[in-house]
Amino acid sequence: MKYAVSSFLILILAIASWQCSPSNTSEAEKPLPKLGNWHMEGQDTVYHKIAEFQFINQLGDTISSKTVEGKVYVADFFFTTCPTICPIMKKEMLRVYEKFDSNPDFLILSHSIDPTFDTQEVLQDYSQKLGIEDASTWNFLTGDQEKIFEIGQTSYLTTAMADQAEPGGFLHSGAFILVDQEGHIRGVYDGTKSDQVDRLINDIPKLLGK
Repeated sequence: MKYAVSSFLILILAIASWQCSPSNTSEAEKPLPKLGNWHMEGQDTVYHKIAEFQFINQLGDTISSKTVEGKVYVADFFFTTCPTICPIMKKEMLRVYEKFDSNPDFLILSHSIDPTFDTQEVLQDYSQKLGIEDASTWNFLTGDQEKIFEIGQTSYLTTAMADQAEPGGFLHSGAFILVDQEGHIRGVYDGTKSDQVDRLINDIPKLLGK
């Protein structure tokens, strides 16, 4: 089953937010937009939020919506046998991990889109080869494939699906998605480009408040 992809909407909203920012406001001072669809309920604006989820990490622990409540986190989608962009993405995500690993209010969620192969044991070996000895900050997630595809497409608004025409049999974007303490998407960054990841590293403290 494939789900509608709304990544383009995120890009449009992000550009609109930047264009509406005062020209005399420095990049460091600009508040981050809330991306995705929104609607009004009375006088209140209701913003897009990440749906509830429950997956298993590389240690066999359950990681759910409850785990990330009140925390800032970065999400991405990958698979361990990916022959194209995943190695670049993980090299760049390591920079994010090393910068914020000591912060208890920050997490990384990397979702495998090939959970049949990427079992908990495979993800544990993969994370250890990256130098991640525990999962207190960086969680590599596996679970029901359709649920992973669905949350990628409909919640994180990114591409995550099976596609036999693609190298490795899967299609996914290189997006790093920044999510705030309330489950709102606050930024989308190209995880294959160092300058984009630099911007992510600079934006994370805006949400952490430090």
